[in-house]
Amino acid sequence: MSETTAQLLYLVAAVCFILALRGLSSPKTARNGNLIGAAGAGLATVTVFLYGDLDHELLILGAIAVGTVVGVVAAQRVQMTQMPQLVALFNGVGGAAAALVALLELDGIVDVDLAAVPTFTLVATAFTVVIGAVSFSGSMVTFAKLQGLITSRPVLFPGLPVLFGGALIGVVALSVVLVVEPRMWLGVILALVGLTVGVLLVLPVGGADVPIVISLLNAFTGLSVAAGGYILGNTLLLIGGTLVGAAGTLLTKLMANAMGRSLFNILFGALKGGSTLGGGEASDRPVRSASPQDVAILLAYASRVIVVPGYGLAVAQAQHTLRELVDVLGEKGIEVDYAIHPVAGRMPGHMNVLLAEAQVPYEQLKEMSDINGEFKQTDVVLVVGANDVVNPAAKTTPGAPIYGMPILAADEAKQVVFMKRSMRPGFAGIENELLFDPKTTLLFGDAKDMMGKLLSAVKSL
Repeated sequence: MSETTAQLLYLVAAVCFILALRGLSSPKTARNGNLIGAAGAGLATVTVFLYGDLDHELLILGAIAVGTVVGVVAAQRVQMTQMPQLVALFNGVGGAAAALVALLELDGIVDVDLAAVPTFTLVATAFTVVIGAVSFSGSMVTFAKLQGLITSRPVLFPGLPVLFGGALIGVVALSVVLVVEPRMWLGVILALVGLTVGVLLVLPVGGADVPIVISLLNAFTGLSVAAGGYILGNTLLLIGGTLVGAAGTLLTKLMANAMGRSLFNILFGALKGGSTLGGGEASDRPVRSASPQDVAILLAYASRVIVVPGYGLAVAQAQHTLRELVDVLGEKGIEVDYAIHPVAGRMPGHMNVLLAEAQVPYEQLKEMSDINGEFKQTDVVLVVGANDVVNPAAKTTPGAPIYGMPILAADEAKQVVFMKRSMRPGFAGIENELLFDPKTTLLFGDAKDMMGKLLSAVKSL
């Protein structure tokens, strides 16, 4: 294959990546976007084999085969509630791959005349090693938090700020030395210090802040891949990495704005008690509860209903039954929409993906900014597995860890129904005063089981 043909194929693959990112901007086109992106990645891989002068082809093909099997099996078996963990794992592997490639290139650099190596190439090498290592170790910590392997609370210990600051200084110093005097052992040490920075960066983060950190680390991986593309002289890697880095950065900023807090506060707020902590205790204050039949009557006589989905819906896998309930209410002439908070669930877009899986019409999914003004005219708000995203403490309690976070205005509706397993607080670890409001009714039990009973009760009316 000629170089011209290879570059044209790389250009086609880059266009596929751009179109894929465009497709992912809407649930309607997300599936096609994924397919286009996968096609671009496949084209790029084939082009490398046809154009590149490769060694150890059998080992490479074997590694690709193993990775394909692992990826396919993981994607088919993963539960919707575990999707954020899978994203964290895949993202971490990408960062690690970029760091390892940079180290291998560094090994080649030290064997040539350093005068012939551009300074910026050495800077890009150090950058890729550090950012790739930070992304890998940070992603592994987010995986452990989401999987319950370690506490979701911020992990703090005496001297953590000093250790983190020292690690950052060490990264900068080692990077400067590596650029001035490239040595493989310096690169390895730099990678180890980068791994330490990643762990120390994510450990203090807890609760509802974890999805934002996943997005940030995704941006880190994109930047490391882009820098790796510069080192290798591969335009496709440079474009693809830049797209991921830019998209991840923008998403991180948007999510931080949705939380009403700065990124600095999200990452380091726990050091002064300002992070979403998680892990609070259940309350023993009295609340008003009801049976599925009582709630069915409440819904059946409403003219306007808004559903607020949350992580509990994903845990119970009740999205299909919920969609059927909404369909039945619609047949009775009741107007129903879903209110989607930007950080509902455990990752960006978690609720959108969950409801799309249940074939919920995209038109029924309303973003917070579009639906908040409608709660005052709503007869019943049905909260399924959500808590913090409707907690009035975000508006009324300055000392609360979620204070300042924009929330769905469910408290302004005429009636509120909470579907919960127990009175245990949400991920922020604080009580929701809306649960104790006289207009609030609680329906205790597993969301899927209660949703099924509620559906049967509504059908019988």
